[in-house]
Order: sequence, then C-alpha cells, then structure tokens
Amino acid sequence: MSFSTPLAERMRPLQLSEYVGQSHLVGEHATLRKVIESGHVPSMILWGPPGVGKTTLANIIAKTQDRPFYALSAINSGVKEIREVLESAGKGGLFAKSAILFIDEIHRFSKSQQDALLGAVEKGVVTLIGATTENPSFEVNSALLSRSQVYTLNPLTQDELIGLLNDVITRDEVLKLKNIQLQETQALLRYSGGDARRLLNVLELVVESLNEDEIVITNAAVEEVVHTNTSKYDKTGEMHYDVISAFIKSVRGSSPQAAIYYLARMIKGGEDPLFIARRLVILASEDVGLANPNALLIAESTFRAVQNIGWPEARIPLSMCTVYLATSAKSNSVYLAIDAALAEVNASGDLSVPMHLRNAPTQLMKELGYGEAYEYAHAHPNHFVRQEHLPNELTGKEFYIPADNPKEAAIAKWLEERWGFKKEI
Repeated sequence: MSFSTPLAERMRPLQLSEYVGQSHLVGEHATLRKVIESGHVPSMILWGPPGVGKTTLANIIAKTQDRPFYALSAINSGVKEIREVLESAGKGGLFAKSAILFIDEIHRFSKSQQDALLGAVEKGVVTLIGATTENPSFEVNSALLSRSQVYTLNPLTQDELIGLLNDVITRDEVLKLKNIQLQETQALLRYSGGDARRLLNVLELVVESLNEDEIVITNAAVEEVVHTNTSKYDKTGEMHYDVISAFIKSVRGSSPQAAIYYLARMIKGGEDPLFIARRLVILASEDVGLANPNALLIAESTFRAVQNIGWPEARIPLSMCTVYLATSAKSNSVYLAIDAALAEVNASGDLSVPMHLRNAPTQLMKELGYGEAYEYAHAHPNHFVRQEHLPNELTGKEFYIPADNPKEAAIAKWLEERWGFKKEI
C-alpha cells in the first residue's frame, strides 16, 4: 500500500450512511435527505466553508439517481466546456431523464458563464448542483439562484472531526496497517479549522513523516511536522486563512506596511481578486465606518474596477484601497449599533410601532388613531421636532453611540443639540 491516492480521496463517503456532519440537512427526516430519497432532486446550491462535504454530497446525490452525471470546475472550465456538456446532456431525447451537472466553485464563474447555464436549467436539460464557499446571494446570477434551492452546510464539530479521525485510522487500507494512537488531537483539530479534507491532509502528512510502524499522534509531533511542511500539506488551508486574517487585522490596526505585504501574499498565492475586494468593502463599513464615510465609496469603486479589469492590473486599485483604508480614521460604531439592535429584536420580539408613526391608508385606520399626532419634521425649524420614535418599551434605549473621532464628534454634537442629554428618544 502507498500514499499515491490522498487519504481524503480514499475515505470519501459513497453513500449517505457514511457521510459525516450536516445532520440538519441529511439526518433522519431532514429536508435534503427526503428530497434525495424521493428521487426528485431540484437544482440546488450547496453553500459552506471548504472541506465540509459539498463535493461529496453532490457525488452521493448523483449515485442515488439513475441519471447522467457531469462535473465541471469553475477554475478550469469556460463557456466552451459548459456548452459541450449541455450539448451532450441534451442528446438524450424528449423522454430522457435530465442530467445532473455539478459545478464546483460556481462563484468563480463570470456572469456570461452563468448565463450559459440558465436556459438549460430552465428547460430541464440539466439539474444543476453548484458548490460555493461564498454567499450565493452575491456570487450567483439572480435568475439562476431563483431556480435553485440553497442549502447551507456548517463547519464540522469537534466530535464529528474526532469521530472521523478514529474512523480513518481503523478503516483506511493504508493506515490500518500501522498502529496509530491518537494520544492528543488538539493540534490536528486546530489546523483543520472544521475542514475535514484539511484534517485528513494533516494526519496523512504526520503519519508519512513519522514513517514508523507504531505512531503516537501528539500535539508536539503535529506542530513540528506542519511547521516544516506548510506548503506541502495544504496550499489553501491554514496559511491561506492566516494571511487573510492578518490582512484584515493590519488594515483595522492602521498598519499600511503590513496590509500591503499581506495583500502581496494573497496576490502571489493566486487569491481571487474579487474575494479581496469584498473584504475591503466589509472593512470600510465595519472598521472605518462613519469616521470616514468616503471609505465605503472608495471600496465600492475598487470592487467595480477589479470586476472590470481583472489581474494583473487589479493589484493597483486593490493596493490603493488597502492603503486608503489602513491610513483612515477608524470607527466600528455602526457595526456595534446594528448588532445591538438585532440583539434587542431577538430579546424583545416584534414590539408595537407607536400609533403616531403608523401608516393610515384607510378611513378606518384614521378613525382608530393611526398616524394621529404625528409631527412632520420638515414643517419645523431645522427640519426637526422632538417626538418619540422607538416603541414605548424601548424609550431611552441607545444603539448607536458615536465613536471618538472628528467626524462622529460632530454627529454627537448634532444629536445633543436636538435631543439634549439623551442622544436620541
């Protein structure tokens, strides 16, 4: 036996009974399981982080259906490849069962590539199963999305990952020949990040590196092996996410030198430029916010520029936006405000809107007092009148607290002038 076939591939589940995790989708009586067992599988998008079983689930679905199956990767397939598959799938005739077309990383398809799929999905030539690590609301053509069910896959839990480790060392044809003891698993789990494929990659690397008949897995052994073989074990794994995290925290921490360095690391590593641009838009909203409202405009313009020009020129607007955000004043007040408001909604539910703020489109509503005593702000000096806007139960509650920066100091003064000591009623 050898390691010629990767462990993750050797242990890929072939049926639902072997599948690990996602019990909310494929557990007993779960929605997707019922769909699969019914045989009437609709077009769907499987959305979740790497290594949680999207490709495996698509393969299992294909095996349970008596239908032709095609697979494409958005990384190396274009419109030509899509049309070839659709042409082949359409040769089955009027009464043939529609083929299943699996597209991995569908978020990497351009609008024109996704448009090429739309007609075939609408006509039932193919049933589409797309896998994505990005929010499909942003990355998948709205027309295609409206014709697909979206299923969200979650990171695997610690118990599920440990169960997977115990399973592979006893069932895998290569590993079961060795006496492997899982003395400590914390390092393995830490490097996995909830990604089963990455977990098995690290385990295989450690076993291969130790190359002994009796192998004791400890945290120290894992750390030593991984630190000396980082690029070998997973080019898109732990280091990938560490660099992204460092980039975000460098911009947030107002360090343009570090931010540009980590941007270069991502570019050199072949990162999707739109992935980077989206993070900049989020940073502009979450970490710069009202300290510099222009930051969001710059980030949005950068996103559009990157969309239009692609690599290698996209590195320039990305660099410009990175430096701009890193050197901008920072505020997370709006981020804290919406999270505080959401927490209040979760805690207090749907409180009644004050009567004077309610709409009164009918005579009956007017007679019941809807909209009565509402003061039209524009009819008052400075386009402002002090009146209650929150539900009665939340009078005096503050969600938005201006941060300590020049822009929001002006906002704080504006609020105090109108609302007095109470920034907002």
